[in-house]
Amino acid sequence: MGSILRDWQGFHQFPAATQSKLVELFAKLKEEGVNKMTILVMGKGGVGKSSTVNSLLGERVVNVSSFQSEGFRPVMVSRDRAGFTLNIIDTPGLVEGGYVNYQALELIKRFLLNKTINVLLYVDRLDAYRVDDLDKQIISAITDSFGKEIWNKSLLVLTHAQLCPPDDLIYDVFCGRRSEAVLKTIRMGAQIRKRDFEDSAIPVGLVENSGRCNKNENDEKILPNGDAWIPSLVKEIVGVATNGKKSLLVDEKLVNGSESNDRGKIFIPLILGVQWLLVKWIQREIKKDIVKGGKYI
Repeated sequence: MGSILRDWQGFHQFPAATQSKLVELFAKLKEEGVNKMTILVMGKGGVGKSSTVNSLLGERVVNVSSFQSEGFRPVMVSRDRAGFTLNIIDTPGLVEGGYVNYQALELIKRFLLNKTINVLLYVDRLDAYRVDDLDKQIISAITDSFGKEIWNKSLLVLTHAQLCPPDDLIYDVFCGRRSEAVLKTIRMGAQIRKRDFEDSAIPVGLVENSGRCNKNENDEKILPNGDAWIPSLVKEIVGVATNGKKSLLVDEKLVNGSESNDRGKIFIPLILGVQWLLVKWIQREIKKDIVKGGKYI
């Protein structure tokens, strides 16, 4: 269920420019007293979750295949660099046979028992041009499983970002429209008021895991807008980790669903009180009728 902590060898596979940017970002975390960060990666199958994990670590730590189904169990990979620990948890796809895979969600929750999630990466594809009711159902299922607060620590990641936008749209305009469509679905599925959502807006990161991804003069993988996406994504992740919102502790209450039961228990005294008053009222009315000579069958 756990993971062996290893030295982050893949870090040295990044171009020198990327390494320098990452060192700066992790130094920011350590300045704020953060020596460990745990990232949870979730989304539908086939959107590039595992490939993104491999890209972020610079190592092939989880298997990726276009012709095989995803693993059935979550996997946590832990890496250490200069006293900083990075945990990334890859998870099974949340859709099976065109429906939300609640069994996978339950499996993920139990795997996360006693772990603190600092950042959720919700992964989808940039080149999927529409959202549908299934997307909303997935968001609702995640919210029901982990609580609405999980979206305070989330980052929307859109993969397959090296593309030519349709309809002659400018790249950044297309990315903005696609991002807003998914963010609107998150608002609806999680039942978050737009005002609250804007107060702590979910940031967006773009990813291109393909080996054919273009590179800049520093040998960094770049998107069509020129952004070196790995340091850009890590910057967004660090921003979420340090956004002042409470990280998610997955405890037994959350796993077993007893938290909702506990909320219901607060109404028990009220219900009993109403029942007691109702009984007293009936007894009083009966006594009044007896006094008046009434008869009861």
